[in-house]
Amino acid sequence: MKPAPPSWRFLFSHPTHLIACGLGSGLSPVAPGTAGTLFAWAVYPLLRSALGIDDGSFAVFLLLAFVFGVEACQRTGRDLGMVDHGAIVWDEIVPFWLVLLLTPAGLPWQLAAFLLFRCFDIVKPSPADWFDEKVKNGLGVMMDDLVAAGYTLLALAVAKVLLA
Repeated sequence: MKPAPPSWRFLFSHPTHLIACGLGSGLSPVAPGTAGTLFAWAVYPLLRSALGIDDGSFAVFLLLAFVFGVEACQRTGRDLGMVDHGAIVWDEIVPFWLVLLLTPAGLPWQLAAFLLFRCFDIVKPSPADWFDEKVKNGLGVMMDDLVAAGYTLLALAVAKVLLA
């Protein structure tokens, strides 16, 4: 049985919960991973504009967000009593921001990126499945989605070559 989303009270009980649950996007009762990815897509241009930094600096920001995410997901999973609770969506958000950083410009490419990322996140091709099944901590939670991002970027690169 799928666990119920945590309460808004839980979300605001610790800063790591707010981050790990994607500022509330992970509280969606239906497809929280998809909701978290949609949240990432929606806020990406706002975040880039607000930070006002170049691609290299944004990549450093993503590395820091990933490292912080490991701890945020670890603590939130522990507090929820489930390592990879569905409400934890920071693991979708940061890798999808990486995908958007490296995706060709334009809505069709971004839509393809979104669909591919969700597919790879759900299917969990190797080694994502290994991280999902064997690494039962914040690192495992974050890594399986980073692998999905890698597969997404590979598929987009192949598509770009084939369409050129």
